[in-house]
Amino acid sequence: MREIGSIAIIFSILFVFACQPKTEYEQLKERELESGVVYDSLFAGLAFSMTQKEFFDYCWEMNNKGIFVNGTGSQVLYDVSDSFSRPTQLSFYPKYVNGQMLEMPVEFQYRDWALWNKETSVELLLDEIKSVLMTWYGGNDFIEMTSSDGKTTVWVKVDGNRQIRLGRLNISTAKLSITNLQVKNELDNNS
Repeated sequence: MREIGSIAIIFSILFVFACQPKTEYEQLKERELESGVVYDSLFAGLAFSMTQKEFFDYCWEMNNKGIFVNGTGSQVLYDVSDSFSRPTQLSFYPKYVNGQMLEMPVEFQYRDWALWNKETSVELLLDEIKSVLMTWYGGNDFIEMTSSDGKTTVWVKVDGNRQIRLGRLNISTAKLSITNLQVKNELDNNS
């Protein structure tokens, strides 16, 4: 009898958690993935569908043209000043899992950032990035959320399989990640 009672309690707890309302983000993510819409393009000719070799070859070609330059470590630097109100660069290098691009982590920074210059604050940069990304990608607006640690604000945008997360990395830099949710879901389901 105790076993039946324990099983009933476990199922009751699972039922209560299963019936919890989904957040706006969870609803958006589910709706967008179910739409079947697939976005492959990232920026500057980069795409989720690129193999590691294709990515490397493309970056080499863009480096030879002077469009991409070497950053710290394996980071690639790209000048995006034409899209911003002041000189701005981004650095990036993708994360691959099982030969598929899962995510493109990106860091944005005003090149003329200075602690004493309020016009180069990371808060202004974040606002400008959101506006620029809406121009680049269109689609759904950003949803403001609190990070998992409860201390910082992040903005999330989901269109089809492409999720964009934006937040503050430090006093001078904004951090962005563009994730292929199809690949992420495949990995999660195979874990």
